[in-house]
Amino acid sequence: MSDATINTTSQTGEAGFGDYFALLKPRVMTLVVFTAMVGLLAAPAPVHPMIGFAAILFIAIGGGASGALNMWWDADIDRVMKRTKGRPIPAGKVQESEALGLGLTLSVMSVVMLVLATNLVAGAMLAFTIFFYVVIYSMWLKRSTPQNIVIGGAAGAFPPVIGWLAATGSMSVEPWLMFALVFMWTPPHFWALALFMRSDYDDAGLPMLTVTHGRPATRRHIFVYTALLAALALGTAFTTIGGPVYLAVSVVLNVMFLLGAWRIWGRDEAAAELDNYAVERRFFRLSLFYLALHFAAILMEAVLKPYGLGGWA
Repeated sequence: MSDATINTTSQTGEAGFGDYFALLKPRVMTLVVFTAMVGLLAAPAPVHPMIGFAAILFIAIGGGASGALNMWWDADIDRVMKRTKGRPIPAGKVQESEALGLGLTLSVMSVVMLVLATNLVAGAMLAFTIFFYVVIYSMWLKRSTPQNIVIGGAAGAFPPVIGWLAATGSMSVEPWLMFALVFMWTPPHFWALALFMRSDYDDAGLPMLTVTHGRPATRRHIFVYTALLAALALGTAFTTIGGPVYLAVSVVLNVMFLLGAWRIWGRDEAAAELDNYAVERRFFRLSLFYLALHFAAILMEAVLKPYGLGGWA
């Protein structure tokens, strides 16, 4: 997902708290926290509030650690992309070695503390998630294949699984349905961004789909993935984590999302450039609400179930 840089440093050039916090990609961390919390609360096992709070905190710290390590590794391309050149490292506020040290320290701490607070399985999944995001996605996929977002999207899809494992200590189908929602949502979300930020990826030499296959192909891919996502999202309504509330929310959101993807597919490139990619920008903003509201609906179903109101029972 895209993140905004928090810059609260003085004009002396010295790093402030806001710069180190920005290394953790706080906007991405917000998604991590929310989806992990939904995974934890939707699980069938009751969790003590303090244990639940600790689990979400350490998952968030692990997500932030991944962000710091990503910024350390991507410092060279962040310097040439308009969207990222204001980040702490390219802005000269934080040294690369500091980002590396912070990322490694927080990674170890978050995994160890999650194991102590919950269970070994949840901690192991958090460790794998950090490894996947930093090594598999950042170091390998991002610079080598236009499928970087497709495969790499798994990194952002693991938090609800970790949350579920923190509550139950065991695997089941439900957290992987939540994983699949995030996984299938990621490509159209990022490809919409790439449509109106293509020059950034050109400048950085990254093989995003817009660069390797062009914008028309990217538009087709957005529609195909959105259609697959809609089928998955609507189908989830009829599983144990779904229900009538989720179904109502999902129908509305997926109609809007499909219409947006259809408009993007049919767009003439000259017209899109003329209106500064207004349709693509609206679709990108809608994608943020799309995922958040689907997970909010899953959470609502979980909250209502003890009162006999959630799910299909």
